[in-house]
Amino acid sequence: MTQSPYPSTLPQTELTRHRRLREQGSDRRADLDAILDAGFVCHLGVIVEGRPLVVPTVYGRDERVLYLHGSVASRSMAGGTPVCVTVTHVDGLVLARSVFEHGVNYRSAVIHGTARKVTDPDEKLEGLRRLTEHATPGQWTYARQPGRKELAATTLLALSLEEASVKIRTGAPDDGDGPDADLGIWAGTLPLTATWGAPEPDPLLPPDIPVPAHLARREGTRHG
Repeated sequence: MTQSPYPSTLPQTELTRHRRLREQGSDRRADLDAILDAGFVCHLGVIVEGRPLVVPTVYGRDERVLYLHGSVASRSMAGGTPVCVTVTHVDGLVLARSVFEHGVNYRSAVIHGTARKVTDPDEKLEGLRRLTEHATPGQWTYARQPGRKELAATTLLALSLEEASVKIRTGAPDDGDGPDADLGIWAGTLPLTATWGAPEPDPLLPPDIPVPAHLARREGTRHG
């Protein structure tokens, strides 16, 4: 049975309701998708042995689920407990006339839910494919895929994208029409961008193996 697509707006819950800077909040699912697609590293927050633990890890997704990758030995990947996952992109510094008004242009997503450990072999393989293709499109079919022992040594968590909060800040400083406008101090934004560089071969790689096209064409581009 084909699942119906999620609504175009994100549901508001006690965990996702915007309490501060509401003007920067978004309930558009398209904004959540764009933030997730623009990155591949998230931070996973979970309670381990009564203490909070936040770890960075890579992720991939489909329309409904975020997949998180880790080792079977990782305490943060046990599954079955409430977690919080964040993805943040810094787009620049907002430099105002006063330090108090300084800020950051950013895009962020916070996802809440109970992480589920993926045990079905087919879903696990598909989740790892999505994770690999999310970071490096074309790499799953180019490189050797994981064997049974490698799959057994890998943990994959699945987290529903149903409960998420999005915030986005863009634009100039907010003090251009205030008393500090007469100070004669430069104000504006300092954009921050990141692009992929030229592929660097493994020193042990035979010289006759060329850079595959799916990697070569990423040089000078941005992820997502």
